[in-house]
Amino acid sequence: MVTPLALADAGYYLVSTYDVEGQASIDYKYWHAQYSGRTTASPEIGIGYGVTSRWYTEIYEEWFTRNGGGTQRTATAWQNDYMLTQGQYDFDLALHTKIERSHDRDDGYMLEWGPVLQTEIGRTQFNANLFFQRDYRTVSGPNPTELTYQLQVKHNWKPWFQPGVQAFGEVGKWNDWSPYKQQSHRAGPMVGGHTDIGRQELKYEFAYLIGRNSARAAKSFSMRAQLIF
Repeated sequence: MVTPLALADAGYYLVSTYDVEGQASIDYKYWHAQYSGRTTASPEIGIGYGVTSRWYTEIYEEWFTRNGGGTQRTATAWQNDYMLTQGQYDFDLALHTKIERSHDRDDGYMLEWGPVLQTEIGRTQFNANLFFQRDYRTVSGPNPTELTYQLQVKHNWKPWFQPGVQAFGEVGKWNDWSPYKQQSHRAGPMVGGHTDIGRQELKYEFAYLIGRNSARAAKSFSMRAQLIF
């Protein structure tokens, strides 16, 4: 199975499609999961840039802590999202890729890729993403390619207040799903928005998810803040 750390991004932060050409950003992300008898958390910080109207790239660092203990640096990741369509259809389609280098004792790489779909009906935005992940570890050897998903329905009510619902999950090997009790599915409310801070723009998102994480019951909180300049 892909490790819980490798699943962190796909399991808590929705990938969406936007034209951000020429925009640079400082991107801070944080998630916290509460299991029976223990907690895990991971802060991340990165730098992103809209290279063209179709291509967004970001490099970021990940840390991890368990049960409130010390925080250790765990991985470096490089994410690229390339828009394949831009308004000529009723939906937008992008290709998402991420390469993650692990810094733990089982050193190696994780590769993630897949389609990103987004559409709108009135002020309501719909997102559906399918990502394939494979862990390449120098000690344990290659693992099967696994399938994860991301779903969101969000209403763009006000620029600073956009409520909705998110869902994330992992089903196991992409062509041979795990038994349902070994899968992970979680969902819950979210709220996002953006506001101007002087000449910069602040984008933010908060979510609270209930369900199963790493095949165990958990309650999870996530947040993301991007300072765009």
